Amino acid sequence: MQQTVIDFSEIRVETPTLEGVRDVYAQINAALDRASTPQERQAAIRRWDELRRSLNAWESMANLNFEQDSRNQAYKAARDYCDELSPKLTAFDVELKRRLLADAQRPQLEQSFGRTAFALWEADVTAFEPAIEQELVQESRLSAQYTEIIASAQIAFDGKQLNLAGLAPYREDADRPTRHRAELAFWRFYGDNRAELDRIYDELVKLRHTMARKLGYENYISLGYKRMHRIDYDQRDVERYRDQIAHEVVPLAQRVIERRAQRLDLERAMFWDERIADPRGNARPKGDLPWIMARCQEAFTQMHPELAAFFRLMTDGHFIDMENRPGKAGGGFCTSFPTAGMPFIFGNFNGTAHDVEVLVHEMGHAFQSYRSRALPLSDYLWPTSESAEIESMGLEYLAHPQMERFFGKDAERFREEHLSDAFLFLPYGVAVDHFQHMVYANPDATPAERHHMWQQMEQRYLPWRQYGDLQHAAQGGLWQEKRHIYHSPFYYIDYTLAQCCALQFWARSRQDYTAAMHDYVALCSRGGEAPFQTLARGANLKSPFDEGVLTGVVAEARSALGLR
Repeated sequence: MQQTVIDFSEIRVETPTLEGVRDVYAQINAALDRASTPQERQAAIRRWDELRRSLNAWESMANLNFEQDSRNQAYKAARDYCDELSPKLTAFDVELKRRLLADAQRPQLEQSFGRTAFALWEADVTAFEPAIEQELVQESRLSAQYTEIIASAQIAFDGKQLNLAGLAPYREDADRPTRHRAELAFWRFYGDNRAELDRIYDELVKLRHTMARKLGYENYISLGYKRMHRIDYDQRDVERYRDQIAHEVVPLAQRVIERRAQRLDLERAMFWDERIADPRGNARPKGDLPWIMARCQEAFTQMHPELAAFFRLMTDGHFIDMENRPGKAGGGFCTSFPTAGMPFIFGNFNGTAHDVEVLVHEMGHAFQSYRSRALPLSDYLWPTSESAEIESMGLEYLAHPQMERFFGKDAERFREEHLSDAFLFLPYGVAVDHFQHMVYANPDATPAERHHMWQQMEQRYLPWRQYGDLQHAAQGGLWQEKRHIYHSPFYYIDYTLAQCCALQFWARSRQDYTAAMHDYVALCSRGGEAPFQTLARGANLKSPFDEGVLTGVVAEARSALGLR
């Protein structure tokens, strides 16, 4: 784990040109043509990988700058250039992958670089053709339009001008009328922008359907699975998994909501009550951003020495941006700069427990990325997304014993809230996935019909939900706050698949913390060298697709939460 401390400001990325990249690919192909030994062929592939890491770093910087300040015109122009160029660079990339897949020396190459990369490349070559370049450019532009709308929010509330993240503390305030007013303000913003949000999504759905048809697919669903690199499970597995959630988890989630209503002395919990687990309000960290960062260092020091060293590297090098600012995009994520071997964490602190959750969650991604930085191909720097979320969500649960540092005497209350929220999230997560399957199976549906599709999902997976006078949400518009639906179709269920694995880390850590942490660090070190289910089982976890896996997790949670 030793690495010289660098500062984020020292990272330099080179803005590529189409001609420059074309020349490098020509050199790589010429080297492959000349290669007469396995070593020469491997050297050409390593040269290709250096190029890919450089291009990944440039793309990360262009996107990060835009997310940090979506109002900056220079950042917007750089992001637009990235969106314009990326499909053309993908064409070069896919052509080389196609060549390597057909290489007579493929068995030897697989032995050198691993079979997983070749399986991922097979997905890539069936998910791209130059014929869809313009659609990919337009897809990125539409996604950026969604980001700009969300980042533009300026909501007058309690004498302040707040963005959407700034409303979060009020949405879980102990005072019920305050919560209600905050939800009204939050959803009024989405209602005011409904027409434009509907327009953007309608164009995205039709655009993605067009791409799928051009590539020979019936609709976007199969193409979406290829783009998500799902190489060891399929749509039927996901359907069975969603059914398991409906049968095993929804009843437990219903009990969580009922108990929260009882504790709040309510006959029925409304939507603005669902986040509240205690009449005193939810547990909140006892300090501000610098204080939380310091407590995080203490926590990671207790958990594992390599986690501690890595977090110090991140903070000393300014690779974490958690300040909530005007013009900054919402949400949280982790990206990376593979030329420097460093990840970057992005988030928006808002004074709630979510601050701790997001920082620890994204640290899980960052730690995995850092541990994987020396793997032989950039394909392995990150696992496929459902595997990547095991590292992030798993770290949240492995950090449970350290929560006194953040929440003091409210730590046990936080742990109960965090665990309960996991079982409220699982039905919501599969509802998002099922909704997207319906949308892309019916690409000509109207915006109104899509809102009705969401209402059908709520009836199946969230049957307790009551919106009252939250007009936009009551009309089936709640899905529009989820950026993944716009930016990353079919991604969202990966959080729930990972949650099933992360909850197993939680259960195991209660019995043998050291063994659970050992398996966690080992999993991070593997990066994406194997498919999802192989990685999970290699960490002594069951696959979410295994029969009965949810039964055991739900039983353990019912016992821990005292919900029989």
